[in-house]
Amino acid sequence: MATIFGIPLQALYGQLLIGLINGSFYALLSLGLAVIFGLLRIINFAHGAQYMLGAFAAYLLLAYGGVGYWLALILAPLIVGLLGVVIERLFLRRLYGIDPLYGLLFTFGLALTIEGTFRYLYGAAGQPYAPPAALTGAVNLGFMFLPVYRGWVVVMSLIVCIGTWLLIEKTKLGAYLRAATENTVLVQAFGVNVPVLLTFTYGLGVALAAFAGVLAAPIYQVSPLMGSNIIIVVFAVVVVGGMGSIMGAIVTGYLLGVAEGLTKVFYPEASNTVIFVIMAIVLLIRPAGLFGRDA
Repeated sequence: MATIFGIPLQALYGQLLIGLINGSFYALLSLGLAVIFGLLRIINFAHGAQYMLGAFAAYLLLAYGGVGYWLALILAPLIVGLLGVVIERLFLRRLYGIDPLYGLLFTFGLALTIEGTFRYLYGAAGQPYAPPAALTGAVNLGFMFLPVYRGWVVVMSLIVCIGTWLLIEKTKLGAYLRAATENTVLVQAFGVNVPVLLTFTYGLGVALAAFAGVLAAPIYQVSPLMGSNIIIVVFAVVVVGGMGSIMGAIVTGYLLGVAEGLTKVFYPEASNTVIFVIMAIVLLIRPAGLFGRDA
């Protein structure tokens, strides 16, 4: 069997795949965080809870409504995104323009409330959620067997990430969103309804988290703790990429996921901390992050 530094190639490919899958979720979640912070200046600590809500929305749609995976992939992000719209209109819009610490504290409390409620209702154990029949099985790539669903997760994550970047950076709507954060009064003078744009932005970021939750449900199971288990890593990804940088969130999400996977092969003891070590090194060299803009 072929090896690299004494490591079997099959094991290396397997960990690369795991790293790419984890990176897909890191990229999607950090993208939502970057959209919300970059355009609203809100540090959304409830993002992990909203990711969990997406998974639970898919699970409950199946359990009580008979709604399968494919429709849940659309409905769950819409439902959780609309919940985000309600939160923004009732609470978050009161925090715009003041110290971001207030938004962090509010969303942290919101995360604890959501997770505590679902833990009380469903316990800490995970609920199974089967992938659709069309995405079961594996494909022989010659050098490894690729589970179809995991390949689907990587491809779908990449499509959504690129689509969101194009929406924010290359469309008129994205230009309005970016302009509204820089000069609200001027944008309103052109007849643009800025409050609606800001509400849409938060709803979009929350929907991205919920979409990641639906993708994750068949892999990690549906658990009230699934958001709290990943959110700290996602914040580290956002910091490395640059707070508010859309492209930084996407690129560093995938890169750090792969770095974590490779570390599990060559030095397993450091796999849980390698992302934070990379974050510390990046902050020492470039405090604004790899793609961030220096103040």
